[in-house]
Amino acid sequence: MVKVLFVCIHNSARSQMAETFLNDLGKGQFTAESAGIEPGRLNPYVVKSMQERGYDISHNECHSVFDYFKEGREYDLVVKVCDQASGQRCPIFPSAKLSFNWGFPDPSEFKGTEEDILRKTGEVRDLIETRIREFINVFQVDSAAVKLLDTFK
Repeated sequence: MVKVLFVCIHNSARSQMAETFLNDLGKGQFTAESAGIEPGRLNPYVVKSMQERGYDISHNECHSVFDYFKEGREYDLVVKVCDQASGQRCPIFPSAKLSFNWGFPDPSEFKGTEEDILRKTGEVRDLIETRIREFINVFQVDSAAVKLLDTFK
């Protein structure tokens, strides 16, 4: 089982969605957690947006990446979902075997009516779900290739 940590600023939106999607869509192959630099409160638009897909994350907690590190947690892969292109700082997790940067817009920055914010949050949710599905597919192909190569040793 591949252990994955999704990190962002507050662990209130993007990392929560990514964790939820990977734990569901990658069952049996991945186990995911999420954390942030400064844990905040779960974004209510993210909760609503995930409910539209049949996921209830309303009881999820926001966690600190520093607490996870102090606890000695180890991960095979750390995925940063911060929008670094917009200048967001994203935490590092030094004991990870591999790290990726997947920048997504931050729902906490969205302005407008409730409908506008929910629509934009849904767009980010869909981007994250697509990336997770692609990641799982690529990982399955890579795993199959490694197993095939191992048979020739």
